Amino acid sequence: MRFSLSSSALSSKLNILSKVINPKNAMAIFDCYLFEIQDGKLIITASDSSNMMRLSLDLIEHDSNGAFCVPNKIMLTSVKELAEQPLVFDVNTEDYSIEMNYMNGSYHIYGQNPAEYPKMKGIEGDYTSTTISSEVLLNNINRTLFATAQEELRLVMNGLCFDLKEDYLAIVASDGHILVRNRLYDCKSDFPASFILPKKPATLLRSVLANDPSDVTIRFSESSAEVLFNNGILSCRLIEGRYPNYNSVIPQDNPNRLTIDRKAFISALRRILPFAGESTQLVKLRIDYNNMEINSEDIEFATSARENLVCEYGGMPMSIGFKGSSLYEICNNLTSDDIVIELADPGRAGIITPAEQPEGEDVLMLIMPMLLND
Repeated sequence: MRFSLSSSALSSKLNILSKVINPKNAMAIFDCYLFEIQDGKLIITASDSSNMMRLSLDLIEHDSNGAFCVPNKIMLTSVKELAEQPLVFDVNTEDYSIEMNYMNGSYHIYGQNPAEYPKMKGIEGDYTSTTISSEVLLNNINRTLFATAQEELRLVMNGLCFDLKEDYLAIVASDGHILVRNRLYDCKSDFPASFILPKKPATLLRSVLANDPSDVTIRFSESSAEVLFNNGILSCRLIEGRYPNYNSVIPQDNPNRLTIDRKAFISALRRILPFAGESTQLVKLRIDYNNMEINSEDIEFATSARENLVCEYGGMPMSIGFKGSSLYEICNNLTSDDIVIELADPGRAGIITPAEQPEGEDVLMLIMPMLLND
């Protein structure tokens, strides 16, 4: 079997798929890519047993259909070092010896029998389907992923909750200290359903959706999901269980509203955070009429920092503490020029939203306060 293709196109696909493969696998075949030649296309599959991704690319030429497995590390490294040029494969389908010829040389390796590679299983039983713009999905994954937890007792908190309602799709993440809720009003269903996507497949989707202008179709059942995108598919197991009632923890009546320049706030937090205690990372906000004072202190090393920022605020004067790193992450994962912080009192959660919401969306982030000594 002989075929040729662009070396840079192959390298790009292999680099994405390499993120699927675990460093250590229970089965040696999962250390390989599955290459399948089908009617002028090369379909490459990678798997770690829980997640399987398949990407396709066009061939320059080929003489027949067929399949073989190749070791991922040597293939990824060797192709990455090549400048853009045609790469010609000659494969012996009896012993799976592979000759790869390029402009100034060749590689010779042995592959494995493709019959040993597990097949991609479709979704079994009833499933729910929804379609979403790849750009919107990518933006929401980027905005939400940082808020997922790393818990052993509550595994449901370790992923993104996709909650499909009659009026919108909510994409939610929380670690118990912060919460992100995105509502997409262009996605809705007459039959509400939800699933919890683990972090790894969510991270894999970030890699493939970055330059994809098409729509994405998500099909999911109780235990598995398929995400169909341009020139590829991701199949994964879901986190089983019921996600906590996230809406119940979001305050509905925070009357004190503050508007501030997001980038200026981020810059101030960057300067103030190094002076906060390493264990607590407490940052204190003293808010008065159109003024915010940010300060931090590390009693152990006798260091402190303070900075004033102009803001729009007409509520009651207040001092409230937050974990500085969490506050920074929230602001850094918003994109609007200004952000709105809604507060009630120093003991209740603060709500942070973009001053201008993305079209067709509603973005909300929640952060729990920290107790102050004064």
